[in-house]
Amino acid sequence: MKTGLPRVARDIPYTKGLHRITRHCAAWLVPDGTWGWSNAGLITGEGESLLVDTLFDVPMTREMLDGLAGPLARNPLSTVVNTHANGDHWFGNQLVAEAEIISSAPTAEEMRTNGPELIRGLLGQEGAAGRFARHIFEPFDFGSITPTFATRTFTGSLRLEVGGTAVEVQCLGPAHTAGDSVVLVPDEGVLYAGDLLFIGGTPITWAGPVSNWIAACDAMLAMDVEFIVPGHGPVTTKDGVRQVRGYLEWVRDEAAARHRKGMTPEDAMRDISLGRYAALDERGRLAQNVLAVYYELDPAMERVDTREVFRRIAELEGFS
Repeated sequence: MKTGLPRVARDIPYTKGLHRITRHCAAWLVPDGTWGWSNAGLITGEGESLLVDTLFDVPMTREMLDGLAGPLARNPLSTVVNTHANGDHWFGNQLVAEAEIISSAPTAEEMRTNGPELIRGLLGQEGAAGRFARHIFEPFDFGSITPTFATRTFTGSLRLEVGGTAVEVQCLGPAHTAGDSVVLVPDEGVLYAGDLLFIGGTPITWAGPVSNWIAACDAMLAMDVEFIVPGHGPVTTKDGVRQVRGYLEWVRDEAAARHRKGMTPEDAMRDISLGRYAALDERGRLAQNVLAVYYELDPAMERVDTREVFRRIAELEGFS
């Protein structure tokens, strides 16, 4: 960990490894932030530490823990918070099983159906969806994962003290997933946002509703923070929250306009021009985001399964 503290978020380089943010807060960043390449956080106190999320597989998580060896030697790991149920934020939990593992109650429930077997099923598909899944997931090792679930759950919010450092965990989902949580260190102005923030990449609304994700952005904007660690991408500020909020409002309006015209979600995803959002990574996620808007407008609409969603994303990404 480098000596000295960054004055502003842009002073923190987006490079792999441990970056100190404030006296008690650090981030473990993993470029390039696309599918599976996620960030984690470390909050230290006197004699103990809290880890925000593990990574997508056991080797990545072991590498991170090795990189955290210095801070953890002084302040051993006592607590882990998993921000949500996507595997790139909890598949490494088996390496920290001696700590108390906390998640929101909806996240704990969703973990049961979002284990490594789901990813292995996607990898085994034929056609464009399988080729796309292998393209994004083959760098990771899903064979050595023992699903290790939360040992403590909460609803709403939870206050913790990590060796004298005050921490607030708030569930702002459902949005990206069923139970998205953020971790706030109020005395240091640091927020760990999980996948409520994708910086440089396209947000994806697995659960929704989109309107609730917009409300979650408003909740984050109301917090007194200077540094925000996203689930994917570089450390940011409230400007990053505004950017994600802007995308969500845009996709809501574009999809709703086509819903009013009677277009199917699949026709709508092909019809929407990305415009200023074309430069974002993972732009094919528009397929799921359009579905999320349609589900919100028509709650009785039949849900599309994950394998079909990947086929549609693959189509938009040019995998044929």
